[in-house]
Amino acid sequence: MDSFILSLVLVPALRDVLPNSGIAATPANVGYYGGLLFALFMVGWGTALIWGPVADRFGRARTLMLTILWFSVFTLLAALARDVWQLALFRFLAGVGIGGEWSIGASLVSEEWPDERRTWGACLMHTGYYFGLLLAAFANYFVGSQFGWRYMFAVGGLPAILVAFLFNRVHEPARWKMKRAELGGKIPMRRAFVELFSQKYRRRTVLNSLYLIASIVGLWAGSVYVPSAVTYLADRAGETAASGAKLASWATAILGIGTIIGALLTPLIANRLNRRSTLGVFFAFMLVFLWLTFGYVFYRGTGALAWFLVCTFFLGIGGANFAVYSFWLPEQYGTECRVSAFAFCTNIGRFAGAGLTFLVGAGIRHFGTLGTPVALTSLAFLLGLLLLPFGKETKGEALPG
Repeated sequence: MDSFILSLVLVPALRDVLPNSGIAATPANVGYYGGLLFALFMVGWGTALIWGPVADRFGRARTLMLTILWFSVFTLLAALARDVWQLALFRFLAGVGIGGEWSIGASLVSEEWPDERRTWGACLMHTGYYFGLLLAAFANYFVGSQFGWRYMFAVGGLPAILVAFLFNRVHEPARWKMKRAELGGKIPMRRAFVELFSQKYRRRTVLNSLYLIASIVGLWAGSVYVPSAVTYLADRAGETAASGAKLASWATAILGIGTIIGALLTPLIANRLNRRSTLGVFFAFMLVFLWLTFGYVFYRGTGALAWFLVCTFFLGIGGANFAVYSFWLPEQYGTECRVSAFAFCTNIGRFAGAGLTFLVGAGIRHFGTLGTPVALTSLAFLLGLLLLPFGKETKGEALPG
């Protein structure tokens, strides 16, 4: 929920804070500085790779709670931003916390669930991210469209309350406790990180990072522009600003529903195909629908808005490719470096994603349109498809000790 709030309120927020920063709120500047904000958020998310060694050293549950508290506080502070630079700083810091949650949560679930149900457990956990999209959409529909973008960031501070609920309910996995005892009572953070580049893991670490770059580019330089695209299409169709905000909420809800369905289908696909082929199915989906949605439908005349919403559902299904990593990455690394590996592979790609997201924003400013620059991000999935045959296959193998 917190990661997607800016996407929903990007246009009204920048129209508000850009003049306070001495910058005209033109469509070109909104696109450019929107790309900059997304890029800085991605850099913050990439910096979250620091949480991996922390979780391997001090425990999954405690570090997980710290990341939730961290991103909630800085999302709340974004509601108080007076100019674009304050908003950028708070989103950067929120990204540092948000980026740590997935790697810790996926590792914790993988270590606690039995092997025969681990794929389902990881995919069910991952649907939480997309239910978050629905929560963000509902919040924007009932709060953002009525009271403004600042109240949306205030809603984003609510997950901090979860820390009090989780404090005595989520415990460290027995597998991690056993490994810590085996290593003399602690797992050194430096060892956990360096292990990723040992002869055993180096190849898979590099390849996994490249796969994540493709996925991240598709989400953050691609699908993340869905609300903005709908806002522009609604404006082109003569809708009011309030109506445009509600349509952007509907688009986000459709995106979230599609991705939840995709995540629930993932275990069924993974049961029939191997890990690499499962990811390949979703990569192919994103390759086709990113180009179709932004490269063709966005430029249609009559009916563009309706067809864009239809395509958004299929973009959502393709976006479920992230669920594959939730069970595939933990299967490739041992307990002593599992979260470090997950955090590194899923977050290092954020830096490349940040650069490409910024380029998309610059492309929007240059061409005066967001359709073509976003459609070109589909090429990242072509690269991913070409590299998939070289990945480590783990179907049917037990989780490493």
